[in-house]
This record gives sequence, structure tokens and C-alpha cells, in this order.
Amino acid sequence: MISIEEMADVLKLLGDKNRLTIVGLLNEKELCVCEIVELLQTSQPNISQHMRKLKDGGLVKETKRGQWVYYSLTIQDKPYIAEILNRIPSQKEKMQSTICEENECCN
Repeated sequence: MISIEEMADVLKLLGDKNRLTIVGLLNEKELCVCEIVELLQTSQPNISQHMRKLKDGGLVKETKRGQWVYYSLTIQDKPYIAEILNRIPSQKEKMQSTICEENECCN
């Protein structure tokens, strides 16, 4: 059983608009860092800071493929996060314009 302190820490992570958006995007599919940068129209160092916090909070995992890092959700042990993701606006439309295979950064 998760403690109230642990749950509060995770919910604080999601209290940031960018991190909540990133989690919503990752709920749709695994993404490369360059895709997240493009989708949020921000810098790579900014995204890296958000991803570090989400990783430290146990919400995402990273997979390295060559020189690129891909992120995916790891919320199987946090069903309350899945419930939150069911309530936030879908990010599918935002993602249609970005497919990693089409970006030079990931090749």
C-alpha cells in the first residue's frame, strides 16, 4: 500500500503543466527526447530536467537506443495515475505531427 507521503510526492510531480503534458504524451506512446522537445516547443535541457524528476519519481523509464534516449511510462504500481490519465485531455492530436522516424534527430 502506498503511503500518503509517497502519493503526495507523485501528485506534486504532476502538478507541473509540462510534466503532466509529458505524462499524457507518454500515455499515448514511447517518445524520444527530441520528439518531446518538439511537441512542447522548449529546450532539450528543460525537458531533461523534467524527465529526470519523472524518472526519480518512478513514473517513467528510459531506454537507450544508440545515442538517443526513449521514455515510456511505468505506472503499473500506481493505478491512481492511470485514473488521472483517463481524465486529462487526449494528446493524440498533438502527436500526429511528430513521428520519430520522420525526425532526423533520431536516425
